[in-house]
Amino acid sequence: MDIIIGKTAGFCYGVKRAVEGAMNEAMEHTEQIYCLGELVHNRQVINKLENLGIKFIEKINDSNGITIIRAHGIPKEIYNIAREKNITIRDYTCPNVLKIHEIAKNFSNDGYFVFLLGEKNHPENIATLSYCKNYFVLEDENDIEQAIKTFETMKINKLLLIAQTTYSLEKFNRIKSVLDNKIGKDINFVVKNTICKATELRQKETEELSKNVDTMIIIGGKNSSNTKKLYDIAKNNCNNSILIETAYDLKNDVDNIKTKNKVGIMAGASTPQDSIDDVVQLLKN
Repeated sequence: MDIIIGKTAGFCYGVKRAVEGAMNEAMEHTEQIYCLGELVHNRQVINKLENLGIKFIEKINDSNGITIIRAHGIPKEIYNIAREKNITIRDYTCPNVLKIHEIAKNFSNDGYFVFLLGEKNHPENIATLSYCKNYFVLEDENDIEQAIKTFETMKINKLLLIAQTTYSLEKFNRIKSVLDNKIGKDINFVVKNTICKATELRQKETEELSKNVDTMIIIGGKNSSNTKKLYDIAKNNCNNSILIETAYDLKNDVDNIKTKNKVGIMAGASTPQDSIDDVVQLLKN
């Protein structure tokens, strides 16, 4: 069996920075360290950090000490609460997410209505929207008509299009194309492709790899947005595509995989190397 592992599989820069930072915080301090929300969307990573003593909380008011900010970022109001409570913040928000916050804030302050492509309830987008005054979240093409209708009722002539860092590049381009044709020529329509480069490369590699294998295995957290998108891409090109969180999840597919000649492996941006290695070892055995 030929096993091909994607070159971009596993931790992206932002996740690596957040995980290493959190581990260092836990090892350098004897007092309780808190993390506001899941640092990244991967249960294995969270378990490891919990074993190091980090306590995960959902509300800033539950903190009584040094508090780590997750890679997805937090709404701006939480920073204010932390300052009022004299809570020490260790901010590991992904730099690419912070750039989106800056873009959203600057354009919103300049009177732009914001179209944000992404999942309505994703923590990254909840954080980004805290910097916007007038906005609409589009999850896919089905939201275009309502988004335009909402924008037109505001009587604003400036519109900004941005996206969640892990949004599908293909879907971003499709929606942009539709909006180009539907938005009036009198509207100042600005497009900022805020999908991070690591996401773009990972999606493109997944597409190419899945076209050239018998089986495609995508590894990542069940609540990981970027992992789900990789699976959707793989499924479009390889009928035998499998989405798993750990090697254990492959137990029902082993007999089928044994009959294949070429297996591709790709992992989400929050997937630790251990999880990838375990899958490879299982396949080799």
